[in-house]
Amino acid sequence: MKKFLVMMLCILPMMAFAQEFGIFNRNEIFQAMPETQEAIKKMDQLAKTLEDELLVMRTEYQKKGSEFIAQKDSLPESIRARRMAEIQDLEQRIQEFYQDVQTQLQQREQELLAPISDKLMKAVESVGEEQGLVYIFDISTPSALMYYSKSKCKDVTNAIRTKLGIR
Repeated sequence: MKKFLVMMLCILPMMAFAQEFGIFNRNEIFQAMPETQEAIKKMDQLAKTLEDELLVMRTEYQKKGSEFIAQKDSLPESIRARRMAEIQDLEQRIQEFYQDVQTQLQQREQELLAPISDKLMKAVESVGEEQGLVYIFDISTPSALMYYSKSKCKDVTNAIRTKLGIR
């Protein structure tokens, strides 16, 4: 009897510290969030505006280039050099604008998606606390998680979706 009690006293603390693991699919939830869809629409609108401006610049470049090629033999050297410099300047401006566009789009994406990502992480933390989980792993990134046992992990994707009000 004493051995049994000693054994139970040793096992009970281990059972009390049993760790529960949760899993969820971040990409699935992130794509389902209404805020993500709104952010994508805003990004598409910005990209369209910037693309339209780039198209105007390219059209102007092509027009000036075509005119220059058609007239270059009949132009005096000073005018030819000036127009060539204008075309090169326009080409440089187009390249700089394209780089600025890429930077603007990346910055805007960060601005729009950071609060959404923060909201998702708060929901994950909340579900983890509510369900007494020690770890919650994102299974949408396979390289971050090499293996998990579905029978020993609790899939909390639906609980997180519910916490965020997503059906």
